[in-house]
Amino acid sequence: MSLTHDEIDRYSRHIVLSDVGGPGQLKLKAARVLVVGAGGLGAPAIQYLAAAGIGTLGIVDDDVVSLSNLQRQVIHGTPDIGRRKVDSAADAVSRLNPGVSVLRHPERLGAANARQVVGDYDVVVDGSDNFATRYLTSDACFHAGKPLVTGALGQFDGTLTTIRAHERAADGSPNPTYRCLFPAPPPEGAVPSCAEAGILGALAGVLGSLMAMEVMREIVGFGDGLVGRLLMIDARSMRFDTIRYRWDPANPLNGTPHSSAG
Repeated sequence: MSLTHDEIDRYSRHIVLSDVGGPGQLKLKAARVLVVGAGGLGAPAIQYLAAAGIGTLGIVDDDVVSLSNLQRQVIHGTPDIGRRKVDSAADAVSRLNPGVSVLRHPERLGAANARQVVGDYDVVVDGSDNFATRYLTSDACFHAGKPLVTGALGQFDGTLTTIRAHERAADGSPNPTYRCLFPAPPPEGAVPSCAEAGILGALAGVLGSLMAMEVMREIVGFGDGLVGRLLMIDARSMRFDTIRYRWDPANPLNGTPHSSAG
C-alpha cells in the first residue's frame, strides 16, 4: 500500500508531523474503524476520521435524522431530515473525502450481531447514548480483542476513555475493562435522556473530535493514550481533568474467578 500524489497533498499537514509522517498516514489508510452511533458524538468523530484518511469507516445507527438532531449532529443537514443517519453520514463522508470507504450498518447493535459487526474492524468508537449499548459494545470488543474508544455526554459535561481490556499493561497486570470503571448502570430513570435534560451542542463537537484524535493516536501509536484514565470535561468552568482507574478483579470479563468487591 502506498499514498497517491493527491493523498500526499491532502494529508501533507499530517505527513510533516514527526509523530505521524508517511508511515503513520499509511496506517490510517489501512485502518478499519467502526463508529457506533451517528449522533452527537459520532457526527464529529466520523467527520474528523474521514478527513484524517481512515481507509474504511463503518457506521452503525438505526435512527433517522430529525430536526432536533441538527443542533449538535453536524454531519447531517436540514435536507437530510427523515433520511437514515447512516445514509446521510455516508454522503457527508463522500463529499469530504471520497477516498474513504464507508460501510453502512442501518441496525441497532444488539446481542445477536455485536460480535460479528465489531469483529470486522480494528478500532471501535462508541458514541451511543445509553448504558445498555455501551456495556454491550465494550463486552463485544473484549471478546473480539478490539480496542474501544468510548465517550459519554451530559448537559454540560463529558467523559472519554480508551479500553484495551483484552491486553495487559507493561507491568503485566490486566488492563481495566469498562465494567471496572462502571460496574453497573445507574438505576432506571436516574439519568434523564437528552430530550429531557438538554445538551450543549458545541460540547458534542469537542468530545467527538477528541474521540477521533484518540482513535488516530491508537492507530498511529504516538503519545500517551487514555487506557486506565478517564478524561472529564466540565464546559461550565472550562476544566479538563483526568482520573486514573484500575482493573477490578471482581469484574466479570477478565476478573479473577470467585473474586468479590469486598
